Amino acid sequence: MDKLALCFCTDVYSEENPEIPAIAKYFSTKGRYEEVNPYLIEDILAVNRSILQPPSAECRQIHLTAVIRHGTRYPTAKNVKKMKKLYDVVRGIDVSNRNWLRELQTQWRMWYTEDMDGRLVQKGVNDHRHLAVRLSKLFPSLISEEKLRGGFIKFITSSKHRCVNSTLSFKAGLTELWDIKDVEFDHAVNDALMRFFDKCTRFLEEVDNNPSAVTEVEKFKEGPEVRRVQQKVADILNVSYSSITYDMAEAAFYLCAYEFAIKTVNSPWCRLFDEVDAQVVEYANDLKHFWKRSYGYDINSKSSCILFHDVFSRLGKAAGESMSGRQVTEAVTVQVGHAETLLPLLTLLGFFNDSKPLTSTNFAAQAHRSFRTSHMLPYAANLILVLYDCGGGKLRLQPLLNEKPVTFPGLADQASMPLYQDILKHYKDLLQGCDFETECQLFKQPAEV
Repeated sequence: MDKLALCFCTDVYSEENPEIPAIAKYFSTKGRYEEVNPYLIEDILAVNRSILQPPSAECRQIHLTAVIRHGTRYPTAKNVKKMKKLYDVVRGIDVSNRNWLRELQTQWRMWYTEDMDGRLVQKGVNDHRHLAVRLSKLFPSLISEEKLRGGFIKFITSSKHRCVNSTLSFKAGLTELWDIKDVEFDHAVNDALMRFFDKCTRFLEEVDNNPSAVTEVEKFKEGPEVRRVQQKVADILNVSYSSITYDMAEAAFYLCAYEFAIKTVNSPWCRLFDEVDAQVVEYANDLKHFWKRSYGYDINSKSSCILFHDVFSRLGKAAGESMSGRQVTEAVTVQVGHAETLLPLLTLLGFFNDSKPLTSTNFAAQAHRSFRTSHMLPYAANLILVLYDCGGGKLRLQPLLNEKPVTFPGLADQASMPLYQDILKHYKDLLQGCDFETECQLFKQPAEV
């Protein structure tokens, strides 16, 4: 098992906390950030500075790059349609003496509408406001009022409204913290960086728009584990097995997830599933992300070459300025995108790469896999790279995922803060190659004459 998985073995779910669904830790990319960092449930601004342990007192932070997913959002129009279909079935069933089902019929209303379509919710605004404050507490020498006012903090975002609004919320977290009212701070919209997956022709044609690319996902959905979940939901609702498709069972799961993420409500929808069911639905989601955005196909990660090079060019510039005794001109870069932005980059860097690929037939064998999107990609998920100048010409780089130190794959012997030069050596092939234009163009066979 990948050592990174050890960072996430925290469990706070019990019958003593009925406000949290027992299945909340399996919500994949629909999960709250607080499920990954449970200490935030008690104090949303809590930080643990002891996680930053440079090898010497001389080490000082000189640059930070953060690639962050947008905050909590409404469901997409596509998922709202599936939810409505399920809700119509529930409204027509005989609930008999089952009070919680009666509650779904009479008290719960289908309040999600298609025009919500993935927009940021208030919880998502708070996700980024709070993250900004926590990062300023973790890295006070970099994320400071002086650096912000001086123009040393840059903001870049995807053009999607949920990302732009997350960026505005992150900035608001800082300006409110320091009571800044006399100036506004710009952000740049850059889809080439933050939505590279939309620009990569080879990825779009060979994977994203190619049904055969997700064969393993479809096989799993037709397999015994998923069938058992569908039949169980049908049994609880007292409808025929044919009435509940996988999409409808998944919609029920998502209704539980959204009600909790958006409103912190342990909804009656959650009672349709136990933890074993949730693990099956989570695995189906992980399979989809594995094959469509991660290790399933080489082009998935290579589509992020442009972002990879951007990150390392910022690190290189900061390193060069610091080593020559100049002031680092860009202390902090905050880049806000999507789960689909972060996952290919994590994959390109080699994180969460299990010894065997996820397939339709190894659900049980992958019970302890490190590739779990519930841990990796909750709302407001973030990869943070912090560059340190430790004197004597030594630079070190510390990676954190969701505010926890992780180790670069292949550099575990150097713990969480390896020498920057060793990292450059480790990723030499990607730094010299990994050209976005070359990787993303389609290589068509010449037409026969």
